[in-house]
Amino acid sequence: MDLVSIVNTIFSFGLLFNVLLFIPQALKIYKEKNARELSLLTFAGFNIMQFFTAWHAYLVGDYLLMIGFGLSFITCGAVTCLILKYKKN
Repeated sequence: MDLVSIVNTIFSFGLLFNVLLFIPQALKIYKEKNARELSLLTFAGFNIMQFFTAWHAYLVGDYLLMIGFGLSFITCGAVTCLILKYKKN
């Protein structure tokens, strides 16, 4: 394996890890029906960054990055939607 292949493999695992990081938070919100301590602004900001990163990756033909951030947009988006649903004023 050459260096580029090694870096691509590590990068792929990093993208997968990024996607998986949002799932426990989504499950916790769903289970507790409470998002009181979470910042909607923070997660909405993450979503905006993920969307534009995926779009940029598509435009430049970096499909690994596009898929990784597209999936991250979905899992983080789930957290954002749950915050909207369960946020208590």
